Amino acid sequence: MDFASLIGLALALAGLIVGHTLDGGRFASLIQPAAFAIVVVGTFGAVLLQSEARSFRRGMQMLRWVFFPPKNRRQPLSREIALWSHTARRDGLLSLEQYMGTKDLFVQKGLRLVVDGITPEKLRNLLETEITAFEFAERQAARIWESAAGYAPTIGILGAVLGLIHVMENLSDPSRLGSGIAVAFVSTVYGVGLANLFFLPVGNKLKAIVSDQVAQYEILLEVFHDLASGNHTRVVEERVASLLAKR
Repeated sequence: MDFASLIGLALALAGLIVGHTLDGGRFASLIQPAAFAIVVVGTFGAVLLQSEARSFRRGMQMLRWVFFPPKNRRQPLSREIALWSHTARRDGLLSLEQYMGTKDLFVQKGLRLVVDGITPEKLRNLLETEITAFEFAERQAARIWESAAGYAPTIGILGAVLGLIHVMENLSDPSRLGSGIAVAFVSTVYGVGLANLFFLPVGNKLKAIVSDQVAQYEILLEVFHDLASGNHTRVVEERVASLLAKR
């Protein structure tokens, strides 16, 4: 678990709640199901409207990375690269076929292209296309959280207006005015709070994770290019050093 993310979220909520309490407010006054429904359901409805279904679904799946990020594969990957290099040097490129059982589709494709004897430049072009497609799809998925951060404050204001309409409709019944006013102001709190304390940080963190994965694939691309070119093991070892240096 990424405890930094957990602590960050807890601090953000604590700051909001403690500040509200110190000012004489009650925690219960922040619990407004109607306001929550307006802001959250409305925000995700708007995001789904602007996004492809697969990007939206992928973005929701990526949310777990905020608290359970992908395992750091740099160390084991560096060992695998060293093994590929020495095996290819000793037994030839066809011997790399034994390592194609990996679950990483990019690594699997790179090894297959090397084993198939694809020319180094053609291999580079194919893998660059693969990286570009991967990065575009992952960034589109992560961007739904940035979009949510953009829509939430406005929908919060919409919730405030709806709450005030409820107030105006019940001016003759003072007992019902309080709930309408509460929905009006809490909707704004939910919209601005979710946008700046959750949606936007989540989007930025996911983009950073995607960038790290792309950086790893770019180094792997150079490794596969070196293998296909028959470069010396020392060159591949330098690639490994780069991989470890960018942790």
